[in-house]
Amino acid sequence: MTRAVVVRQLGGPEALSLEDWPLASPAPGQVALRQTAIGLNFIDTYQRSGLYPVQLPFVAGNEGAGVITALGEGVTGFRVGDRVAYQGQIGAYAAERLAAADRMVAIPDGISDQTAAAIMLKGLTAYYLLFKTWPVARGETILWHAAAGGTGLIATQWAKALGATVIGTAGSADKVALAKAHGCDHVINYQTEDFAARVRELTGGRGVDVVYDGVGKATFERSLDCLRPRGLMVSFGNASGVVSIPDITLLSRKGSLYVTRPTGGHYLGTRAELVEGAKRLFDAVASGAIKIEIGRTFALADAAEAHRALESRETTGSVILLP
Repeated sequence: MTRAVVVRQLGGPEALSLEDWPLASPAPGQVALRQTAIGLNFIDTYQRSGLYPVQLPFVAGNEGAGVITALGEGVTGFRVGDRVAYQGQIGAYAAERLAAADRMVAIPDGISDQTAAAIMLKGLTAYYLLFKTWPVARGETILWHAAAGGTGLIATQWAKALGATVIGTAGSADKVALAKAHGCDHVINYQTEDFAARVRELTGGRGVDVVYDGVGKATFERSLDCLRPRGLMVSFGNASGVVSIPDITLLSRKGSLYVTRPTGGHYLGTRAELVEGAKRLFDAVASGAIKIEIGRTFALADAAEAHRALESRETTGSVILLP
């Protein structure tokens, strides 16, 4: 048995229950992990609430780091005692767990387990958005919503290192200051300013090449007003609610715009894609191009409190749980 945070009934943070959970020996192709740090992400709240359906009951969480304690049959490339990290495998909120070996990546020397757990999902999201969904080029201008969040702080630094002009949005003066310190050339407080009008002002009326929006419903349509003609709207999250476009001619009226809704499974689906992305991410952190901000840590037993803090926008940077 292990201690794990389980969802037995969909709902709010109160649906998270710390309890004993059975732990078997690793099956063929699996490894057993003693977890040392666990990442907290909005997708965890979507699964807990039922927005993203998962069969009940389940152990929450999708990202973590730890030490391999056992290998299943047929596993190669890893040894007991190796430090590894992963993302996209539900069941992370646990002291120990089983996971697919081919979705593990080795944590390089010089990068702590806490840092690895804080960046695997968020950092690889930033990777595929900046390098694959829209390969950001030197001289381009981007808009990143929630620039002081975990993904935002990673992505804005990375985009700046690629030579882009980075405009961010944030919801408070403290978050504006944090975003400015992490790669943003300009930060707009969307609580006090019309961010679309400000973007037009900052770009001399042209608009940005691409908008990256993990906020969703609250920012989507005004984000279209920030784009240059034939620009791309990347909607990759639903923090404020799910986006819908009832009239697709809206895109033509606002500049023959493009819209995409990417997900990591389609960009990191193969082991080669995962390893390539993780290498780029770890290299960027090791070089200092990306400095990781762990805003808060919570005990595993306090996962419900962590969810409340995340959903109420009380957090900045990455948030991790400690088993």
